[in-house]
Amino acid sequence: MAKSNQKISFEHFLEIFPELELPVTLTEETSSDFSNNNDPFPALMIDAFLTPLQEIEEDPSVTEYIPCFRIPDTYEFHAVIYWKASLLTYQYAMATFTKKGELIDHRIIAGTYFDGKTLTQSVATVDKDWTIYVVSGQTDETNDLSYDASTSKAFNLELLPDGNITDASPES
Repeated sequence: MAKSNQKISFEHFLEIFPELELPVTLTEETSSDFSNNNDPFPALMIDAFLTPLQEIEEDPSVTEYIPCFRIPDTYEFHAVIYWKASLLTYQYAMATFTKKGELIDHRIIAGTYFDGKTLTQSVATVDKDWTIYVVSGQTDETNDLSYDASTSKAFNLELLPDGNITDASPES
């Protein structure tokens, strides 16, 4: 059978994500746990469900995707977290879908990014109430990439009952 005729069902896509009990914290180190414990995405699944979510076209030869987990008890929609690694960028993303597999929302919630001058790192905890607590910090080459905790920022996201992901941080 030719590759172009093969299809991956949305149900098969969901099955690759284990349901985990919340809270779950996403750090640079947890990506290796997910990589060691979860089956990799088949190429057809990446093409069908993940590539369309990317804002810029990725080079598949330098981009890796790892399924992390599925949020439990989302009755009206599905919510999954996956990890994407590409050149100088490592990201945890949350994607939500209708029961039929149509995209509702997609958001980067944690990761590491280096632009050649500044290293930005974010850690996220997905809590039982679907609040996503994010702490983000930066270091730059002007201070030898030393981390200054006073420059960290914390904010909250929330996974809503309709599957949308929204900023839930209090107004300053």
